[in-house]
Amino acid sequence: MDKYPNRQAAGKILAHALQAYANRPNVIVLALPRGGVPVAFEVAKSLNVPLDIFIVRKLGVPGHEELAMGALAMGGTIVFNDDVIKSLSISKQAIDHVIQEETKELQRRELNYRGQKPFPTLREKTIILIDDGIATGATLRAAIKALYQQKPASIVVAVPVAERTTSKKIASLVNKLVCPLITDDFYAVGQYYDDFSQTTDEEVRVLLNQ
Repeated sequence: MDKYPNRQAAGKILAHALQAYANRPNVIVLALPRGGVPVAFEVAKSLNVPLDIFIVRKLGVPGHEELAMGALAMGGTIVFNDDVIKSLSISKQAIDHVIQEETKELQRRELNYRGQKPFPTLREKTIILIDDGIATGATLRAAIKALYQQKPASIVVAVPVAERTTSKKIASLVNKLVCPLITDDFYAVGQYYDDFSQTTDEEVRVLLNQ
C-alpha cells in the first residue's frame, strides 16, 4: 500500500496494528490536532479506550513560517531546532515574540477544543500518541518531551506514514513506534493521502465530544 484514501481509512489501518492495546484500562489515545484527530478517533473507537488531544504549535521562522525553528507543547514545554536557529542567525527577541504568539494560539485552541474540561491524568498510563504523519518530527518531539514530564508508564507513537530517517529518530525517543508506511521518498504527508483536506476546528470538537 502506498497511499491512504483519507485520514479515517488510515486510522482504521492503524487501529488494526494496535490491537494489542484494546480494552486496556490504563491506555489513552492522544491526538495532535487538527489532522491527527480523525485518525486517532478511529483508533480509540476500535480499541475501546479514551481519546483526548495534546496540542503542539510549530514555532515558525519569522518570514518563513512553514519552516520550524522549534515547537511548543501544552504545559509550556519547548523544543528548538538549534541548527535552523544557528544557520539563520535568529535573534532571541524574534524567538520570544513567536513563542508569545504561539502560546496565545495554543491556549485559544485548548479552550476551543476542550472547553474547561480538566486534562486527564497521564501518570502510569500507556499513551498512544497519534498524528496523520511525520514530516520533520519537530511537533512530535515537543509533544514527547512534554508527555514524559507527566510520568506515563510508556509512550507509543502511532502514525500512518513517516519519512524513514525521521521515524528512526522518533522511535529512539519512545517505547514503540507503530507506522504501517515508512518511506524514503518523502516530500510531504499529504502526498500519501488521496483526500488530505484540512480538518476543521468544528470536526475536532465533534469527534472529541463523541
